[in-house]
Amino acid sequence: MSTNKAGKFDSLKLDNQLCFPLYACSREVVKRYTPYLDALELTYTQYVAMLVLWEHGSVTVKQAGILLHLDSGTLTPLFKRLEEKGLVTRSRSKEDERSLIVTITKQGEALRERAADIPAKMSSCLALEHGEAIQLYTLLHKLLDSLS
Repeated sequence: MSTNKAGKFDSLKLDNQLCFPLYACSREVVKRYTPYLDALELTYTQYVAMLVLWEHGSVTVKQAGILLHLDSGTLTPLFKRLEEKGLVTRSRSKEDERSLIVTITKQGEALRERAADIPAKMSSCLALEHGEAIQLYTLLHKLLDSLS
């Protein structure tokens, strides 16, 4: 193989892909969450949905989709499962029947207490200084905003 051809395909090397370390880190971070979330009987996606509800109390599926960067095809069954667990209720908006409102229950609020230490536990297992974590957070949100 000539040097020119090798150079032509350098962009296809795994080490030259920005997407790969993002993907691999995401999988590894979610894996670190698993033991904490198993204790709450939540998946990672259910956990981030609960974060939204702990913050807002009540949201439409559309609002949740915007905040979580997830589509209604993912959120509808997710909220249905959370409702089956007694953590949320789902109801149609009186103003717009097409809009589904998800509201946290007392049981869902109580789960917040059990989840309160998860962010600190996760911080301790990531090998980043506080400033590095803030820098990474800022860069990831900049990238996410540019892709949205």
